[in-house]
Amino acid sequence: MTTLQQPQHPVLEAVVAITDALDGVRDANPSFMATDQKATTLVEIARAKAQLAELELRVIATADDVAAESAARDMAAWLHHHTHQRPETLRADLRLATALDRTYGLVATAMRRGDCNPAQAHVIVNALDELPGDLDPEIRIKAEETLVAYATEFDPAQLRRLGRRILDVIAPEIAEAEEARRLTAEETHARKKTRLSMRRLGDGTTRISAVVPDACADRLATTLEAFASPRRDDGARTDTGEFLPYDRRLGRALCQLLETLDPARLPIHGGDASTVIVTIDLDQLRKEAGIAQTIDGTPITAAEARRLACTANILPAILGSDSEVLDLGRKQRLFTAAQRRALLLRSATCEAEGCDIPGTWAEAHHWIEWAQGGATDLDNAALLCSHHHHRAHDPAFTHERLPDGQVRFTRRT
Repeated sequence: MTTLQQPQHPVLEAVVAITDALDGVRDANPSFMATDQKATTLVEIARAKAQLAELELRVIATADDVAAESAARDMAAWLHHHTHQRPETLRADLRLATALDRTYGLVATAMRRGDCNPAQAHVIVNALDELPGDLDPEIRIKAEETLVAYATEFDPAQLRRLGRRILDVIAPEIAEAEEARRLTAEETHARKKTRLSMRRLGDGTTRISAVVPDACADRLATTLEAFASPRRDDGARTDTGEFLPYDRRLGRALCQLLETLDPARLPIHGGDASTVIVTIDLDQLRKEAGIAQTIDGTPITAAEARRLACTANILPAILGSDSEVLDLGRKQRLFTAAQRRALLLRSATCEAEGCDIPGTWAEAHHWIEWAQGGATDLDNAALLCSHHHHRAHDPAFTHERLPDGQVRFTRRT
């Protein structure tokens, strides 16, 4: 009895023919090609890659049974195991395959013709997905047609910009309202995602990582580029005259920006403008040697302290032989900014026992109340966070200064 062999599917036949053809030119040397033939070959390869990518996506979209056969989570996981490609790329391809199969047939057709490459297809699909859900279906189809036509002229980055404004082209009567809605949603999303972290690396540097709204990033880039311009020799070259790469120029520019900010125009920070205080022993400063310290305990050289002292937003605090802080106060009820800075030098955190709230968030408290004759000076001051400042005025508690300078609170019995 003769067993009939199942005929090979045309898709598999085409793939086998392609790989066979490529095997046939495995050893061919393109160096001997004419210039016009090289140009034509490169363009045709790009078209072929788009067509082959579409064919792959078409198969992926219908290959759930392949994943199920081996109990793979999905086709992205199956392909990762069998082809060793990047999993994130495969997941994106699976999403695109599903979108082309179910929704965006015009994009798939353009890829099939070689007129739209995978990167462009991703951008077009994302732009179409971001259109309002209640948009007229005819307008949605017109958007897809227009973006597919643009794919023969524009690269993915340009297509992304065009996709964001596609309604301006095909439906200007509703574009402004939809743009306002989209921007509102984007700004809300940006506020939720905004964050910044700083991590000491232990080698004298700190890694700063941030996610900020695009508008904020654009403003920062414009400001930093004013410092990082190659026309500014002080920011564009090393001490030995070498030209710095762009990322290092931006890093230096950020440092210069922070050192030249006018503290008078910054928000009040713990009762004082955001001012960096640097302490250094008077003898060390005179000797041009030794180590200074910022308010948060970061050590810097005396030379760096002298340099910082020349900028408007750095306040040098010169200490005597006993490292005492001079009383900067005045005969008035409220503590001055100068006195608050002196309190920060004495204690970087709330002075309540066991409290680590930063001193910049704390409030200056009269140990003996001003109304009872207490002086507004450092000897009569305590730096307390809002919680402990309330306890200091709470008749249910007593407080006392410990030998180490901390303030202990005790509930009255």
